[in-house]
Amino acid sequence: MKAPAPLVPHTDASVPFAGRILFLSQDASLISRQLVGDDIALDTALPLRNDVSTDEISPTWVTYHYDEKLGEYPYAGLKCGDVLPFGTGRVKAGGFAVTVAGRRYGKGSSREASPFAEWCAGIRLIIAESFERIYRQNCRNLGIFTSTDFGLIERIRRNEAIPIEEFTRGEDEVTAELIRRGGLFALMFARRDGWSPSAPASPLRPMTYAEKIIARASSRACVRPSDAVFARAAWRYAHEYNSPLGIAALKRAVGDDFQLEDVASIVCFSDHLPFIHQVMPEARRKLGLLDLAQALGKVQQRFCEQHGIRLHGFLKDRDGCEGISHSIMTERYVLPGQLVVGTDSHTPHCGALGALAFGIGSTEMACAWLTGEVRVQVPPTCRVNLNGALKAGVEAKDIVLHILRLPYVRDGRAIGHIFEYCGSGVAALSTDERATLTNMVAEIGGFAGVVVPDAETNRFLRERRDTDVELEPWMCSDADADVAHTIDIDCTAITPMLARPGDPGLGVSVDELAQPVPVNIAYSGSCTGGKLDDVRRVHEVLRWAESRGLRVAANTRFILQFGSQDVRDYAVRAGMMALFERIGAELVEPGCGACVNAGPGISDNASQVTISSINRNFPGRSGPGQVWLASPSTVAASAIAGRIISFEQLRADAGEQSRLQR
Repeated sequence: MKAPAPLVPHTDASVPFAGRILFLSQDASLISRQLVGDDIALDTALPLRNDVSTDEISPTWVTYHYDEKLGEYPYAGLKCGDVLPFGTGRVKAGGFAVTVAGRRYGKGSSREASPFAEWCAGIRLIIAESFERIYRQNCRNLGIFTSTDFGLIERIRRNEAIPIEEFTRGEDEVTAELIRRGGLFALMFARRDGWSPSAPASPLRPMTYAEKIIARASSRACVRPSDAVFARAAWRYAHEYNSPLGIAALKRAVGDDFQLEDVASIVCFSDHLPFIHQVMPEARRKLGLLDLAQALGKVQQRFCEQHGIRLHGFLKDRDGCEGISHSIMTERYVLPGQLVVGTDSHTPHCGALGALAFGIGSTEMACAWLTGEVRVQVPPTCRVNLNGALKAGVEAKDIVLHILRLPYVRDGRAIGHIFEYCGSGVAALSTDERATLTNMVAEIGGFAGVVVPDAETNRFLRERRDTDVELEPWMCSDADADVAHTIDIDCTAITPMLARPGDPGLGVSVDELAQPVPVNIAYSGSCTGGKLDDVRRVHEVLRWAESRGLRVAANTRFILQFGSQDVRDYAVRAGMMALFERIGAELVEPGCGACVNAGPGISDNASQVTISSINRNFPGRSGPGQVWLASPSTVAASAIAGRIISFEQLRADAGEQSRLQR
């Protein structure tokens, strides 16, 4: 195998950045000025755009490309007010080498296509107030530099070459070596040729449960936050939306002659795009984007056939797939105590079973396919104590939307943390509900979410797999283990929650809505909202509605999409399907669908309002309309009422109407 050249050309001592500086200002006119050749100062560009998501850097339709063509489209979805200032090819044509933005840059999906699009357009350095973990990791794996030092701007404009140490200072040994070598493949080859990090000097200490998993996976007696290790993954899984980028990177780096490590622990899924042909606009079809989208699954399928990889694919007799990757991994594969990686930011879903599961980019997965290992810098832990019992009608989604609006999270201080959920409130939750908590650590910006396995974990495994797992004595956090931060939540005080359109962190209680919000689309599904207990919640609402002669509101579409065939089959066996159809729900086979703007349930114009059980509502995520996030029962209740309402409010309104009629 031949080591690839670093994506970023540099000497061992310093890096020149020969190009212009692009400020992602909140003012679209200032971006337009830069695109036509005007170089502006930082002070002029302020305020900068905060919370730039990967959906904005490279919208869904852009990432059907997985080669240098991506360089035509960086920032295609970036909104400044109501304006999309970036056109095709304009970043590359502008000769930019540096992008500058505000806080929490790279939020959202783990799609490596975003930094790769920036690299292909000529961007070699991103400067921001703060970065999301997976995005920054993907940059470093590709060889793109990142910094929070705004002082670099004037130095670069003076044509000063920046010492490598400016980018490695404060980093762990492995990350510093990765940056110096210009990318993850170069580091992997260096390891093959004899380079290895020094063993962390970690004397025995009390550890959190997640730290114990990392220690065991890296064959160490003990680890502590900031230690850098290479850990062996029990499972490595990927889906067709990200696999082709990793496959292409693998072939660029090592050619066609390679052997994958422990193929039995690799699983692939076709779950993101089984419905894309139903919803892609005609204008994009004419650009050939449907063919590109459908080719992604074929690339992954050929790769799986060539290497004997297990593939959960599209259904052969109808639209849909076997199930969403996280759902199937939790229902069939992952076990407590395992370390699991996937090419999706919502991989922490599997943490509900007591695994340490986290998302990685396509390049990192390609290296993991070859070596069986992943690079891990041990994260700090944030402990979330859920105390007390939830009120009737309040679900795990409401807890997460509450957490997302806490200042500690909104300010980005939780980025990269492991979230350990504990307390009496967690003990009372089912594994499906726990999966909502761990899944949406992606929206918090955390590394992973985990629940220490208990009797409920074994109940889930017996119900779903007809198996019992011995929970070993080490599977707990030591009583005196250090945590970086603790969040205490009074579950009795939480009410049904929403996230306003634009960001999952824009939380508001349903009770706080000042005026009615009519709903055009109610969507219940995705990995977050298509689990078995989610479907049971929806069924409970609809059964109550039918008993009172109610059905889906005339002006509202209600789409119910299952997270997996296992969930759908349960709904059939339990006799739920007939009720769903009678009351007016549109039933959709499993798939990510509307959550990735690629299936039934997306809006088709900006005036439409959607209430959805998906996990994120960044602009354009589920069509051009306004997306409110809510729990499955709130989505179902809103579908019946035709406006945003919680199940408890719907029942109260029905009771009041009945009283008045008497």
